[in-house]
Amino acid sequence: MHAVRERVAALLFGTAAVLCVVAVVLICLFLVINGAPALIHEGIIPFVSSTTWQPATDHYGILAMVVGSLYVTAGALIFGVPLGLLTAIYLSRFASPRIRRLFQPLVELLAGIPSVVYGFFGLVVIVPLIRQIFSVQGMGVLAASLVLGIMILPTIVTVSLAALDAVPPAYYEGARAIGASHERCVFTVIVPAALSGIVASVILSFGRAIGETMAVVMVVGNNVRLPTGILEGVRTMTANIVLEMGYAADLHRSALIATALVLFVFILAINLLFSLVRKRVRS
Repeated sequence: MHAVRERVAALLFGTAAVLCVVAVVLICLFLVINGAPALIHEGIIPFVSSTTWQPATDHYGILAMVVGSLYVTAGALIFGVPLGLLTAIYLSRFASPRIRRLFQPLVELLAGIPSVVYGFFGLVVIVPLIRQIFSVQGMGVLAASLVLGIMILPTIVTVSLAALDAVPPAYYEGARAIGASHERCVFTVIVPAALSGIVASVILSFGRAIGETMAVVMVVGNNVRLPTGILEGVRTMTANIVLEMGYAADLHRSALIATALVLFVFILAINLLFSLVRKRVRS
């Protein structure tokens, strides 16, 4: 009976793994097949390197959207990673058990808030604040970066906190035994030991930030142009897809799917790069 249960469990787990792989393969095939007409029409290099996006004349170039996505994602990481990491360090090594029990669920609750709520918060709070401080329109890279920075906090805090808690107590005790202060032990022993998990939190946060759509659409300005500053409005790849897919047809629709394909490949490449960095950190 025990052997039968093990075989059934192995079959279920194997089936789930196969279904995941099949789903990824089907998504790749869908993107390649449906995006190929636009890539063939424009050429892969011109499609990625041109800033001309004119569906009316069948000219499609997504460089402005690619750069806009990178600007917004980089801004979100610059804002969110230090804040999230410091929060995780505080909850893991400095906060009392009572404070941790109070604040940890509140941080995790941020992950359950719909993205449209974040976008609405950015639209009615962050955008007017930027408009008042800098005397600009308000919608742009900075507003989108701040909204996304808040959205990725739960991922950074949760994953980094788990990595910090997983560090063996002997590391801390050994550092204390040779006379190191509590703060020195945390920042020179515990944090480096948990660096692999911290890098993982950055990877997950990057994927969340660059793939976000609704909140970004509401605050980024959606102007198809290369950004020259963080206060200017831009359009990201995800925003471009959601704004135009509703009425797109034929080559225009293929160009939007090709944009999704570029985003898909870009995320895979970045995740692979971060994974290599993570392996080096572990070694």
